Amino acid sequence: MKRPLSVLAAAVFLVPSAVRAQEQVPPNIVLIMTDDQGWADTGKFGATGFETPNLDRMADEGVRFTNWYVPQAVCGASRAGLLTGCYPNRLHMLGAPGPKSRHGINADEMLLSELVKQKGFATALFGKWHLGDAEKFLPLQHGFDEYFGLPYSNDMWPYHPDTRHLPMEERIKRWPHLPLIEGNTIIKPEMTSEDQTQLTTQYTEHAVDFIRRKKDGPFFLYVAHSMPHVPLHVSEKFAGKSKQGLYGDVIMEIDWSVGQILNALKEAGIDGRTVVLFTSDNGPWLSYGNHAGSAGPLREGKGTAWEGGQRVPCIARWPGTIPAGSVCDTPAMHIDLFPTVAGLIGAKLPEHGVDGKDIRVLFEVPSSVTSPQEAYCFYWGDDLHAVRSGKWSLHFPHEYRSLKGEPGKDGIPGPYVQKKTGFALYDLESDIGQKVDVKDRYPEIVEKLKAFGESYDKEIKANSRPAGSL
Repeated sequence: MKRPLSVLAAAVFLVPSAVRAQEQVPPNIVLIMTDDQGWADTGKFGATGFETPNLDRMADEGVRFTNWYVPQAVCGASRAGLLTGCYPNRLHMLGAPGPKSRHGINADEMLLSELVKQKGFATALFGKWHLGDAEKFLPLQHGFDEYFGLPYSNDMWPYHPDTRHLPMEERIKRWPHLPLIEGNTIIKPEMTSEDQTQLTTQYTEHAVDFIRRKKDGPFFLYVAHSMPHVPLHVSEKFAGKSKQGLYGDVIMEIDWSVGQILNALKEAGIDGRTVVLFTSDNGPWLSYGNHAGSAGPLREGKGTAWEGGQRVPCIARWPGTIPAGSVCDTPAMHIDLFPTVAGLIGAKLPEHGVDGKDIRVLFEVPSSVTSPQEAYCFYWGDDLHAVRSGKWSLHFPHEYRSLKGEPGKDGIPGPYVQKKTGFALYDLESDIGQKVDVKDRYPEIVEKLKAFGESYDKEIKANSRPAGSL
């Protein structure tokens, strides 16, 4: 999409000094990802009942993206898209791979961790992986120098609500014990609830230590918090601190973690040459009620292609390059990070190409540009459910899950019911909650987005690549 000359001139004016610095030493990249955190679950996005001063500080010193999307509203698929720059259905990385999964990320895929290796980056992942738990799929085999964390979601263990009524020998047939891994080694084969209360702290301590050891850079640090995915766990230092309850306590501890990382960068003297980006893997798991996050005014949540499932908070900070206190309303997606980092550090994209686009201009001139993407596709599994372009959201006919009455409480989920939608068009500038279908008023928009979605979907299905397998 063409950009106005005034925008290009502004970009040219802002970029040269940063470019000269990047030619000498590439910036460090710190990516902080939470799990199931809703769009409205930070202070600047409208959180109530708890405070997030460090994330608010990030927004005050950087840019807040109000229309940032995940490539699919479920844990594993979202992370696959984030790390490869491709829609997860192009990679056949769908859903959330569980324990002893027979598939995982293919060795032929280039991940962000491998992309930055072209420029000599040190790399580390502390937190949740979820791209396969067999050794061949683990982070050290895919470009990461260091790894400490869980191989998949923290509810994939024998204490899941759907197995609590069973004797332990029956529970572990469905969900085996949850392991903690360092490198390629299981260092704790059976995680307990007490162990889970220390996860946010441990991930943070590893991150701070990595920054101190690798401060001469360049480095890529990926902190993938297991929280606030249920079951919720928080350390003693934040237990009971929020008015909202346990969920608020958990977010406050994550916010503390962000503060520790920002402080470590400043103490190391590398604040100005480090890009920090904070986001979530999908929207809130609404069936868990008071143990779930909030999508605010957005429709539905995790597991759907409605705004509440796909749109997540995103804040980026890079002193001296990203204008402080800026807001970007232009749509963007996880898949755009891969080519953006490639352009930023001068690395080569994989020969197969990626679905994301370089969106550096959105960071440099947040309020003045249009997206380099014509539109974004929202999938559930391998089915196209919606297309987002500009202010428009077109939903294709599909079934989706929605709460059946009241949500659950205190860690026990409430039931879902299946609903259906036909073709429906929404103007997200005037109707952020997707309540009013305007397809009859704008048939030309419907046809344009329908044609885009069908064409893109056909191309993906014709050029998809297999997941890795055992």
